[in-house]
Amino acid sequence: GKMFHPMAFTVVTALLSALILSIMVVPAAIALIVRGRVAEKENLFMRMMKKIYAPSLRWSLAHCWPVVTLAAGLVLIAGIQASRMGTEFLPNLDEGDIALHALRIPGTSLSQAVEMQEQLEAAIRPIPEVSHVFTKIGTAEVATDPMPPSVADTFIIIKPREEWPDPQRPKLDFINELEEIVTRIPGNRYEITQPIQMRFNELISGVRSDLAVKIYGDDLDVLSQLGEEVASLVTAIPGASDVGVEQTTGLPMLSIVPDRKRMAYYGLDIKKIHHTLRTALGGESVGLIFEGDQRFELVVRLEESLRSNMDALERLPITLPAKAMPEVYGDADSMNVDRTPAKTIPLGEVASLDVIKGPNQISRENGKRRIYITANVRDRDLGSFVNDVQDVVARSIELPAGYWVDYGGTFEQLISASQRLSIIVPITLLIIFGLLVMAFNSMRDAALVFTGVPLALTGGVAMLTLRDMPLSITAAVGFIALSGVAVLNGVVMLSFIRDLRQQGLPLNEALMEGALTRLRPVMMTALVASLGFIPMALNVGTGAEVQRPLATVVIGGIISSTLLTLLVLPCLYKMIYFRQQESGNA
Repeated sequence: GKMFHPMAFTVVTALLSALILSIMVVPAAIALIVRGRVAEKENLFMRMMKKIYAPSLRWSLAHCWPVVTLAAGLVLIAGIQASRMGTEFLPNLDEGDIALHALRIPGTSLSQAVEMQEQLEAAIRPIPEVSHVFTKIGTAEVATDPMPPSVADTFIIIKPREEWPDPQRPKLDFINELEEIVTRIPGNRYEITQPIQMRFNELISGVRSDLAVKIYGDDLDVLSQLGEEVASLVTAIPGASDVGVEQTTGLPMLSIVPDRKRMAYYGLDIKKIHHTLRTALGGESVGLIFEGDQRFELVVRLEESLRSNMDALERLPITLPAKAMPEVYGDADSMNVDRTPAKTIPLGEVASLDVIKGPNQISRENGKRRIYITANVRDRDLGSFVNDVQDVVARSIELPAGYWVDYGGTFEQLISASQRLSIIVPITLLIIFGLLVMAFNSMRDAALVFTGVPLALTGGVAMLTLRDMPLSITAAVGFIALSGVAVLNGVVMLSFIRDLRQQGLPLNEALMEGALTRLRPVMMTALVASLGFIPMALNVGTGAEVQRPLATVVIGGIISSTLLTLLVLPCLYKMIYFRQQESGNA
C-alpha cells in the first residue's frame, strides 16, 4: 500500500503539533494574557457529571471484585462474539452504476446477439431509477478483454438518488427488481456486478465474481459434470447469487468423418476432399483485383446460405481421378483418358457430415485444464460464505484421481490482509506497552493502563454486532486507533493518582480525588473522539461503506473504554496496591 495511511498520518501530525504547542506556546501565552487571580470554575455539565460519577465510583471502590469480574466477563463475551462474527475484506463499495453480464449460448451469431441485447435493453430502460443503458459485444481491436459474441457487457447507468421515485430505497431492493425483470427474458444467463469491482476481481483472480470454485483436471466432460454438481450445491447456500458454471462446451461444430473404404474404392485421397471443403467453406484466393493503388484478393467460396445448409454440403461434388474407373471409359489404352470430362461424386457418399457440440473454450491454469463455478454474495459477509462453500464442497464432492479444487475471488485479499494484520496488531500493542513502561517506570502500572485495550475492543465488537456489520479491514484499523485512545485516558487518570499517593494521601482518598479531578479531561477525550466520528458512522454518501465500520468501532470502543477508565481502573489499582499499603502501614 502507500507509505502513509492518510487518516493515521493526519492524527499523528495533529498530535505532534499539539504536543509542541502545549509545551512551548501555551505557557508563554498564559504568561502574557492571563493577569490577576486565576480560579477554576466548574460548568453546569461537569457538575452534573460529578454528581452522577462520585456515588458510582464510591460504590465501585467498595465492591471491587464484582466490578472487575463483570469487566472480565464482558471481555470474554466480546472475544467469543468476535470469533463468530462474519468477515470481509472491504465492505462492498457502492459504485452507483451496475455492470450486467448477459451470457448466451456459445456460438450465438453476432446479429442474433445484438437482437437479444436490444430486447434486454428495452426491458431495462423503463425502470425509473435507470438513466441509460449501453452495451459492448465482442472483442476490441486491442484485445484487452477478449469475449465471444455470445457474451455482452451491459452497463446500466443509474440516476442520482434524489431523482429516484423513492430516494430512501435500498440499492439491494433495486438490484432484486432488476434481476426479476431480466430473468423473464429467455435465452440469457446473468452476472450482476459493478463496473470497477468486476475489473478488479478479474485482475486479482481472473474471475469476475466474489468467489470462484476452480476445478482442475484433464477430461473436459468430467470437469463440466463436476462443475454442475458444485454449482447446484453452491446455489443452496444462503447469500449466494448469480451462481454459474463457466461455459466450456456447447459450441456447434461441423464434423466431417471420411469413410476410408469407399474413398479407396473411388481412388480418392483425403487431400482431395480437404481441398474441396476448404474452398467451399473457408474460401480460396484465386487472384488479385486492383482498384487504383488498392488491391483485393479475389476469393471463391460457397454463398452463406449454402455454407450453413447440411444437405447442400452433402451434395458438394468431389472430382474423381479419371484414371480410377476404366470400366466407365471402356478400354483405357485405346482412348486418351485424360481428355474425358472428369466425373464427380457427392461428398455425402464418401463422408458423414454431422453437427456436434464441441468445446467452447479450454482454460488452463497451473498446467492443467480448469473450469470454474462463480458466485456473488449478497446480503451476507464474504468470509462465512466462503467457509460454508468450502465445507459443502469438501463433504459432498468426490473428486477422481488427478483432479483438485481451488478457490479464488475477492476473498483472497481478505486472507492476505488478515495475515498482515495478525503481524501488525501485536506489534502496535507491544509498542504501546513499551511506551507505557517508559512513562511510568513500572511494569505493574503499565499493565494496569493496558487493561484499557481489551475493554475498548469490547465496546467496538458490541457496536459492530448491534449495527449488524461484519469485521472488515476498516474495522480493524478502527480497533488500532482505539487502543491508542483507550490507553491515553488511562495514562491521564493513573499518573494523577500516583502523584497524589506520592504526596502522602491514603489509597482510597487518592483514588476518589484523583478520579474526580480527572473526570473532565477523560470526558473531553471521549467526547471529542466519539462526537467527531458520529457523522462518519451515519454517513450514506459514496464511499461511506468503507468509513462506517471504522467510525462504529471507535464510537463503541470509546464509550466502553471511558466507563472502564472511570470505574474499573480505580478498582484494579486499589486491588493491586491494597496489600502493599497494608504491609506499608504495619
